[in-house]
Amino acid sequence: MSPKHTHKDRAIIHVDMDAFYASVEVMDDPALVGKPVIVGGTPESRGVVSAASYEARRFGVHSAMSAARARKLCAHGVFLAPRMARYAELSRRIRAILDAYTPLVEPISLDEAFLDITGSRLLFGSGPEIGRAVKRRIREEVGLVASVGVAPNKFLAKLASDLEKPDGFVVIAPGEATARLADLPVSRLWGVGKVAEKKLLRQGIRLVREVVRTPAAELEKIVGSYATRLKQLAVGLDDRPVVADEDAKSLSAETTFARDIESADELRAVLDELADRVGRRTRSHGFAAHTIQIKARYADFSTVTRAHTLTEPTAQTTVIRDTARDLLEVRLDRKGRALRLLGVGVSHLVRAEETPGLLFEDARSRKHRAIDSALDDLRERFGGAVIRRGNRERRG
Repeated sequence: MSPKHTHKDRAIIHVDMDAFYASVEVMDDPALVGKPVIVGGTPESRGVVSAASYEARRFGVHSAMSAARARKLCAHGVFLAPRMARYAELSRRIRAILDAYTPLVEPISLDEAFLDITGSRLLFGSGPEIGRAVKRRIREEVGLVASVGVAPNKFLAKLASDLEKPDGFVVIAPGEATARLADLPVSRLWGVGKVAEKKLLRQGIRLVREVVRTPAAELEKIVGSYATRLKQLAVGLDDRPVVADEDAKSLSAETTFARDIESADELRAVLDELADRVGRRTRSHGFAAHTIQIKARYADFSTVTRAHTLTEPTAQTTVIRDTARDLLEVRLDRKGRALRLLGVGVSHLVRAEETPGLLFEDARSRKHRAIDSALDDLRERFGGAVIRRGNRERRG
């Protein structure tokens, strides 16, 4: 459990590896330096972009974009298949550095994590000193560049890490939040995408300080129920704790799209990728899950979740994926409305070793459990793109 501190006393670090997958490829092959590197979306792929170097981003390429769209925007880009085993290897080395400073590390993905270093300052120095040490060690020991933010809470730490990317280091001290936020564009507030930004701009709300001045009732007319959260963020308030791996009650993966997506095929492709990631994480942590859920956010910021609880816990990717598909395509009932965010999660976790197998497990279930195990092993040794399940596979 985290020690008890007031929110102003907390010290949180957000570490975000700059264009992680693409940076790893450039580090491993110096001939790629300065070139637009796009990981994912290989010629035979119908999936989505996993990462893009800053050179590729200048052409409008970004993660979660369809491979076809990326190729149209940057046909001369260097398209590479992901090597998940290599990224995971380096992620573990980065994680070891983070663990050296605090047991309270909340990984968001392979390339991003929060650290609560509130109780570590007596040992390692101030928050900024720890942040600089983490950044320096990642560069010296791993060979990669991280952007680091240090602040009293998660929102401000993440904002800080993003302010001077790439290779950024920004500290927002307690009491500085309102002043640091005031003249930033509203798009810097967590959750404000292009659609919400346009709505705010139409009402003359361009800067964060204008959000602060806008009455809550008026703001609610513009962005709905998100207004309350927006007002809190605008003055730098965020009381969410850093949740370490061992304290996790759920596992999830989600992505916010640079443009709203309406296409059912595109949404399914993204959903399948997310379900695959969640399945692998569930197994790697030694869990099985009773409940599968999806999270969907529409252009107007309304957020909907749908969940299904299984009769037996699972860690099988096909079960997670197919359940998530049913939730998206049947239970969500989006009526063709475009989404700006999609997520897949599992909850009500139990330790896999504490879960007796089904007494009469059918042959199909045994087969998919064996496939998961084989794929996990192959990906660990040879990379994430070595083999993939067919997108049309369904329960039978």
